[in-house]
Amino acid sequence: MARPLSKVAADWWDYTTLDEGLLADAARLTIDDLHQLDRPGFRVRIFNTLEEFYCAQALEYIDAWRQSTPDNPAGICGPIGPTEQLPLVARMVNALGLDLGKHEAHFWGMDEWVNDDGVPVDADFPLSFEKADRELCFNRIDPKLSIPDGNLHFPSGDLEAYSDSYDSIRCVVMQGGQGEVKHWAFNDPPQRQGEFRDEPPPADWYRALGTRVTDLHPMTIIQNARTSGGGYVPQVPTRACTVGPRETWKAQRVSIWHPGHHDNPFGMRLSAFMISKGIIDTAVPMSLLADHPDVVFSYFRHGVGSVDVQMH
Repeated sequence: MARPLSKVAADWWDYTTLDEGLLADAARLTIDDLHQLDRPGFRVRIFNTLEEFYCAQALEYIDAWRQSTPDNPAGICGPIGPTEQLPLVARMVNALGLDLGKHEAHFWGMDEWVNDDGVPVDADFPLSFEKADRELCFNRIDPKLSIPDGNLHFPSGDLEAYSDSYDSIRCVVMQGGQGEVKHWAFNDPPQRQGEFRDEPPPADWYRALGTRVTDLHPMTIIQNARTSGGGYVPQVPTRACTVGPRETWKAQRVSIWHPGHHDNPFGMRLSAFMISKGIIDTAVPMSLLADHPDVVFSYFRHGVGSVDVQMH
């Protein structure tokens, strides 16, 4: 039986093309059920307060940087969604007196926008992720403790060099959020064209994708306009640079954080359900993490919500 067309973008693959029974199973999960999705290689954590949630997220930076030494440099790949942890990271570094230069600590940005000419935007672009990382975190760190600028890796210049850095520097954790199209970074579902018109590409094909410039699913464009630009879609680019699955599998751990305002209650359940059960489908890129050896999903309890009908 042919896969249905997407309900939101007919020329793309996404989770609305999945079997309805699978979608219904995910929708029925309660917050207590999420705890039961734990298995070797996949853990679910639930935090009761936002203070605990963002503090724990910030501490992943500190833990990664403390492990780094000049002889064995290490770091963290971090997101721009959520961002609430970033000022906490700077505050913790300053309070602990953690000398990031002495530790030879590293940081990778996950992604960056690409302009209409196919060139990554400058850090003065209003929606620039590098701009946000610097303003919310790195510019707030005491200069005596700051991370060397050469140890900040953003996918906005030489993408091959960015990718190669994951071979020479240990990525302790790749941290991210989850988009409404079920992506991490900008690993969106592929377009429904060419050899992948009738079926989405196989997992091995998607897993081989490295850092690259990619087209964005319409759902991703709408979400970023909503979360970062007050809904003003015209200012959101339609392409971006992104860290790929190839680099993701070089990270020791993938840590996904669900505060409740990036993806919706259904989406936060679907990806966890598919990863837990080993159901891999490239129409849901997050499901590929079922094959990663160490994945952790962290939820804010009051952000999980329910998939009940509520008329507003």
